[in-house]
Amino acid sequence: MIDLNTATAAELDGVELLRGHGFEIVRYREERGLFTSLRQLYEVPGLAQKTDGVEAHLYFEPGDAS
Repeated sequence: MIDLNTATAAELDGVELLRGHGFEIVRYREERGLFTSLRQLYEVPGLAQKTDGVEAHLYFEPGDAS
């Protein structure tokens, strides 16, 4: 399992459902803050409605979202 809030782009690209989108996910996280829901992946450019099943590979630790 990979923590969505700490993973590198390369680690995220290692998840088949996210391959090629790691950079965009990390950029989204840097611009908008930590993920608080896996559904937020729908907001990442190119990922809308393409993340079914990703919960088997990812989790998130919200931590300090400020």
